[in-house]
This record gives sequence, C-alpha cells and structure tokens, in this order.
Amino acid sequence: VFIAKEKGKTMAYSLFNLSERARMIVEPATEVYPGMIIGLNSRSFDLVVNPCKNKNLTNVRSSGTDEALKLLDPLRFTLEEALEFINHDELVEITPDAIRLRKKLLDEKDRKRLYKTLSYETTT
Repeated sequence: VFIAKEKGKTMAYSLFNLSERARMIVEPATEVYPGMIIGLNSRSFDLVVNPCKNKNLTNVRSSGTDEALKLLDPLRFTLEEALEFINHDELVEITPDAIRLRKKLLDEKDRKRLYKTLSYETTT
C-alpha cells in the first residue's frame, strides 16, 4: 500500500504522479494524516509517500506546460470490502463521512522498529 507521510490536503499533481505506480483510494483535496493508507501498491511492500506535495511554481509561463491532469476515479470501499482488504497491521477507521484505512502504528519510525524486532525474533 501507499502510506501518507505527512498531514495535509492531497494535491492533484502528487496523486497524478503517484497513480502511475498505484491505484489511489483518495481524491484531491482530501485531508490525510501520517499513517493513512492512500493507495494500493502493485508491489509486495509498503511505500511511504507524500501526497501533499504541490508543483513548483515559477515565473516563466508558456503555452502547453500547465496541462489539465486527468485522474482515475479513486477506489471506494464498502465496510465489508475494507474489512476483507486489511492486513494484520492495518485498521479500518469509520466516521459518519468516510471509511478510511490506516496502519495500526501511525509513526513510520515506530513501524520500522516493530518490523525490525519481529524479523529479529523470527531469525533467532
């Protein structure tokens, strides 16, 4: 999965670039927080990404450089689909407005520390 790195609103520019490598489950201008799952990665491992990064603006303008970004519709999970999708280290967060997926440990450093101790315990 793709995991949000920081708190903020998602930007269409970032989601467009990330959608080349994964299927998004959030849309532009969605509030995200660290540890929130924002996309489905085609690889077997999780990636921490920044969906809040915006395009660098310059004073130079030319025709055709600022094209309209076309994003695929994000995946929408029902409660049952979300519960079937999650792994052992993930949770489903239900609010009146949305169903979100997140990691149990929100902090990236805590997740790495836990995975390192788990891999150490299995090797000994």
